[in-house]
Amino acid sequence: MLSGGTLHILLVEDDPSVSGMYKLKLEMEGYRVTVCADGEEGLRVAREQKPQLIFLDVRLPKMDGITVLEAMRGDDRTRHIPVLILSNYGEPPLIERGLRLGAREYLLKSETTPSGVAARARTYAGTDSAKEKPAPEPDPA
Repeated sequence: MLSGGTLHILLVEDDPSVSGMYKLKLEMEGYRVTVCADGEEGLRVAREQKPQLIFLDVRLPKMDGITVLEAMRGDDRTRHIPVLILSNYGEPPLIERGLRLGAREYLLKSETTPSGVAARARTYAGTDSAKEKPAPEPDPA
């Protein structure tokens, strides 16, 4: 963790309006947020900065989120970091693949408000190497 106990969150999202919306809410909740606009940058930042939580889009420029997740799970520097996929794409095979590769949750953007993202961050705060997935909380929106 960072000095002062601030949770560092990496948000890998290529749409600036979406990333800005989630980043603002997370920062209002007291989290430090780094945004990366493509998969290659997201993987590099995850390896260098070792955030405590990652929200990862699937459809990204340069390297898709599934490939990023695979690379993270194969790297000792990042394999322990909880990753929550946050995507517009909800096809069952894609969801199954993301979860099989080690994503803790697969959230659909259409069903996940900024408050919902902040709630997920609170759930994972302090559980960076937890073996069990916390029970999902209902989205209040």
